[in-house]
Amino acid sequence: MDEKENIKERNEICSRTLKTGSRTYFFDARETRAGDYYLTITESKKSFSETGEVTYKKHKIYLYKEDFSKFQSILDDMIRFIINEKGREVISERHQKDFKNHTTYNQSQEVKEVQKKTSEIKDFTNINFEDI
Repeated sequence: MDEKENIKERNEICSRTLKTGSRTYFFDARETRAGDYYLTITESKKSFSETGEVTYKKHKIYLYKEDFSKFQSILDDMIRFIINEKGREVISERHQKDFKNHTTYNQSQEVKEVQKKTSEIKDFTNINFEDI
């Protein structure tokens, strides 16, 4: 095993992935050289160039243990605020070509989609950063 493989193996401790349409979120617990852990959250968004070539834009956040509690508190507050203000329905879906009017839309399918999205949000907000 060469040095790069050894560093990569030591650095990556635990990973989870959340795929949502054209975006993928990666949650990775990593290890510092000193042996402590931190979290990286990466958003990867698929896009297409003018020539049709697939590209990915990535944005990364590094989150260290000393910031976990404050980060989690603010994230929880912001999620609650948005849901309280606008509900769980994703308004932008109304403007997509394949959106079906609520009068013809299968209500049980809509309930299942809301439950799935709620579950994804709960999975993210239930991360106990202190355990990572």
